Amino acid sequence: MPAAPVIDFMREGDVADVASIDEATRMNEDQLRTELARTWARTWVAREGTDVVGYLLTWHVADELHVMNVATRADRRRRGVARALLDEAVAYARDRKVKHVLLEVRRSNAAAIALYRAFGFFAMGVRARYYPDDEDAVEMVLLFDPATGKTVEHEDEVKLGSPVDSPPEAPGPNSSAAAKR
Repeated sequence: MPAAPVIDFMREGDVADVASIDEATRMNEDQLRTELARTWARTWVAREGTDVVGYLLTWHVADELHVMNVATRADRRRRGVARALLDEAVAYARDRKVKHVLLEVRRSNAAAIALYRAFGFFAMGVRARYYPDDEDAVEMVLLFDPATGKTVEHEDEVKLGSPVDSPPEAPGPNSSAAAKR
C-alpha cells in the first residue's frame, strides 16, 4: 500500500500538474495562477514523492471556508488523497476559528457526498441545474462549535434522493398538501 500523500500549499511550480488533474472543472493554468494570487485563496496539493496527485482550492472569507474545488488524479482515486486534503483544510479551518466550511457537490457524486458526510458535512440545500450539463448541486456545510472547535452534528435540511426516486407527494388524506387545504 502506498504511503499517505504529503499535503503542502500549492506553488507556482505546481500549476501545470494541477491543471492536468482537473478535468472535471477544467481550470486552466491562468485561472490557477489567478487563484494563487488571491489573498483569500488557500490551495493545497497532495504529493506522492515528486508527483502532484490531487489538489484542493478554498476561499477563506471572514469566518467561513468555501471549498471551491477538489480533484484527484484519475489513477490515484479511492486511495485517500481527497480525504488527506480535506483533513488539512478542516484543520486549517479549526485553527483559524472558522465557523463553517461550505461546498457544492454534484448530486450524482455519491462517493464525494459519502466522503463529506464522514467529515460531518450535512446537506443544507440544492441548487437546481447548477452545473453546465444542468445537473443539480447539493450545498453542504460543516459546522464548528465556536467554543470548542468540534464538529456540530446536524441533520440534512433537504432530501437528497434524485427527482426520479422522489416523486412529488400525491395529495392524500394524511399528506402535507391535504393539510394545507
